[in-house]
Amino acid sequence: MRPHLDEVADDMIQEIQTRVREYDRPGDGSYSGTLRLAVERVLHYFVDRVADPEHEQVSVIDFFRAIGRGEAGEGRSLDAMQTAIRAGGMIAWRRITEGAAMLETSPRTLGAVGEALMSFQDELAAAAAEGYAQAKAAVAGEMQRRRKRLLDLLFADPPAAPEAIADLAAAAHWPVPRTVAAVALGQPRQDSPHQPAFPPDILADLTRRTPSLIVPDPDGPGRAKLVDRALSGSLAVVGPTVPVTEAARSIQWARKTLGLAQRGVIEASGVVRSVEHMSTLILFQDEELITSLAQLRLAPLSHLRVSQQDRLAETLLAWLQSGRNANEVAMRLHVHPQTVRYRLRQLEELFGDQLLDPDLRFDLEIVLRARALLSDHPGEQIIPSRREAVGDSAEIVSFRR
Repeated sequence: MRPHLDEVADDMIQEIQTRVREYDRPGDGSYSGTLRLAVERVLHYFVDRVADPEHEQVSVIDFFRAIGRGEAGEGRSLDAMQTAIRAGGMIAWRRITEGAAMLETSPRTLGAVGEALMSFQDELAAAAAEGYAQAKAAVAGEMQRRRKRLLDLLFADPPAAPEAIADLAAAAHWPVPRTVAAVALGQPRQDSPHQPAFPPDILADLTRRTPSLIVPDPDGPGRAKLVDRALSGSLAVVGPTVPVTEAARSIQWARKTLGLAQRGVIEASGVVRSVEHMSTLILFQDEELITSLAQLRLAPLSHLRVSQQDRLAETLLAWLQSGRNANEVAMRLHVHPQTVRYRLRQLEELFGDQLLDPDLRFDLEIVLRARALLSDHPGEQIIPSRREAVGDSAEIVSFRR
């Protein structure tokens, strides 16, 4: 075969350029030279392999890995490469059978050469695929790193300059939207152990202490359903929609809401949205402050047993919420109106004129609402403890004992 390699190379190049348009570049001398180099190198290595089956093929395999990386770098698939390998193999087999007929080669020898040719083609295709995959993985890894850096930049406080966001977004191939919503993720639900899959326009970093996302244009058509579907396997909180430069504010509210949902203060059924719990977020924005207010306003209950405190606090809150109507309180609490009136007389004795002051009633409703939200969580309640010493102040059970 050796004396005919140049002629075979010409036939292969012509066939490849006929079948694969991407490789037919008449005006590009350097590309034609590269194609000829590849064909000649393959032919010489194949002949060496037939002559010595133990011949090392490392160089040509590495060469095809590099070709695969090059195809990925130019944004092409491996279809053209695989077609070219098949076309070259077809020409090689045609010339081999012609030569074998003239030399009266035995079928067994011809079969062995054909088997070597097919095996060699497979190895070249596998090497190209490996290089292609390596290049794609490297590009994907770099793109993921850029997107994580972009997420860091968007969550920066104080906010980053719009120009800096635009530059890094362009490098990360992320079109800058007009608005975004940040998402804070808790632990995946037990019935859905797999990590969620997100659309490519959603920035995600699941390696953070609190895994976080940024959803572009969250209020657009169909976006809410898309987000709910993507996040269905995890405890997830969507922050408020904000301009892209205020993403840090959205993630702050999302994290705060997530913390309350994990404590059970906010019911976490499906995807939670911060905007639906703004009053609770305001109420728990400064827990030390709300505890101090409770200490001041609920002091009249401090000498009672916990069970008495619970009944009277529940009645007082219902009374404040119902416009101070005893019959409506009875319906809310599912008790007899006479029972409500008895409790209200107790409250009047304990709180006196405070119940006539609208500002003090407002304070009472704030602390009683907070207490009600925590009432199902032992150790996290805003209720005065029973006083064991005489004095004007009362000890208050803090949010966390």
